[in-house]
Amino acid sequence: MSKKHPIVAVTGSSGAGTTTVKRAFEHIFFRDGITPAVIEGDSFHRYDRAQMREKIAEGMSHFGPEANRFDKIEELFKTYGETGLGQKRYYLHSAEEAAEHNARLGIDKKPGEFTPWESVPEGTDLLFYEGLHGLAVDGDDDVAQHVDLGVGVVPIVNLEWIQKIFRDNAERGYSEEAIVDTILRRMPDYINHITPQFSRTDINFQRVPTVDTSNPFIARDIPTPDESFVVIRFKDPKKFDTDFRYLLSMIDGSFMSRRNSIVVPGGKMGFAMEIILQPIIEQMMDSRHV
Repeated sequence: MSKKHPIVAVTGSSGAGTTTVKRAFEHIFFRDGITPAVIEGDSFHRYDRAQMREKIAEGMSHFGPEANRFDKIEELFKTYGETGLGQKRYYLHSAEEAAEHNARLGIDKKPGEFTPWESVPEGTDLLFYEGLHGLAVDGDDDVAQHVDLGVGVVPIVNLEWIQKIFRDNAERGYSEEAIVDTILRRMPDYINHITPQFSRTDINFQRVPTVDTSNPFIARDIPTPDESFVVIRFKDPKKFDTDFRYLLSMIDGSFMSRRNSIVVPGGKMGFAMEIILQPIIEQMMDSRHV
């Protein structure tokens, strides 16, 4: 951990909705004039797309250390915390991303490949990681120890599966059978390497639907935000001086379920994230100059 070069890690499994949290942080950074070093978790995959297809055929999942460079994530976090610098790269998801980075770096990479490692820009205010393994711990690799603020995005598992089924079918054209096979193949790594991170996070946002999701494999649609609540759990409310009375007064329809948990309507999730996270980020920025 580092007061001068803080690290924020947003973690959640595939299809969990980490993009919503990323958008909330983008709003906070813009309003407060903060320059982040943005790090994408996909850039620490061990294999490119073609290689990973071969590994998947052999039974590997995307979730475990065999498929990801936990050591490189920890190396970046440690170096950034000490110096504000480090090495990063990009995983090229699409032709548009490939064209952008090829032009920027003068390279010729295809979608599904990685850009070369490059230095994190100088003068950033904090490191912002969004991906699968922001608080991973495995053997000698301990990413979590370097994180100043860990945020988990954790829909209940049936909702997570529904979101994945719909996304993979609509965006990637996968059949239901192929998606279910992926879920089953990933389960051991999900249990061993994804869920333990949510005991290390400072704050978890867990969306809970208020409609029946008993059988996610026959769901006709994804429950909407208004058909859900969000349970927000603070590991240690004193760490960030969390003012629950203020939050309850600001978020209509919210209530406390435990001494460290507040429940908000699903449609208020983005708003709740911003009013909870902005004071924490501002505290971090103030601490840099103490």
